[in-house]
Amino acid sequence: MANDRFSLAGKTALVTGASSGFGWHFAKVMAAAGAKVAIGARRMDRLQKLQDEIRASGGEAAAVALDVTDTPSVQRAFDAAEAALGPVTILVNNAGVPSGSYFAKTSDEDWRSVLDVNLDGVFRTGREAAQRMIAHGSGGAIINIASILGLGAIRTLSSYSASKAAVIALTKSMALELARDRIRVNALAPGYFATEFNDEFLAGEAGQRLLSRVPMRRAGRLQELDGPLLLLASDAGAFMTGTVLTVDGGHVVPIG
Repeated sequence: MANDRFSLAGKTALVTGASSGFGWHFAKVMAAAGAKVAIGARRMDRLQKLQDEIRASGGEAAAVALDVTDTPSVQRAFDAAEAALGPVTILVNNAGVPSGSYFAKTSDEDWRSVLDVNLDGVFRTGREAAQRMIAHGSGGAIINIASILGLGAIRTLSSYSASKAAVIALTKSMALELARDRIRVNALAPGYFATEFNDEFLAGEAGQRLLSRVPMRRAGRLQELDGPLLLLASDAGAFMTGTVLTVDGGHVVPIG
């Protein structure tokens, strides 16, 4: 059956930045597809709520404390995930922070804080996942959450765009080096999606101007990321590595 290729049964996933937004949604999608899901972030109260929701729906989940800016925290999170659910075979590198400042007004602190999470965090968690997948001999899949702003640019988002462009380049380097260990590494590059963080902006005048430049004339719906995510995580994408998969209603066409 074609749908069986998208199943994640027998796999263990770790989703970073799972306390809200994309990460919260991704964790529920992967659990519904049969994966055991470790959910990582700094806000344990939010993770506990997500864990309870996944378990109530018949899934298997474990909340793990995770700060992607701190290497020992990353290591402890993988230890906790393995102890609760078994070796991680899928990593969704989702943790990220936004930015919003004109380039000339961006401080050193703001620049570094964005890069530390959006790029260095992907490096730290990706490295830990790869080392453990190699040690276990299990192979696996790493999905780095990039953005169409890593492929093109708009004003006031220089640090964010730089971080996501670097994630795309890192994804390709990881894919090239890790293929021999049966570890696939791909990037998912969403456009603008309605989440709890940007609902008000997208509904306002500035947001509507932005969406008017999207060929499909609207923001994405979170469920429209489900298929692309499962493709990259499952055996359905077994011959895909080093790919940047855009899901953006065609937005990258005029900006890229």
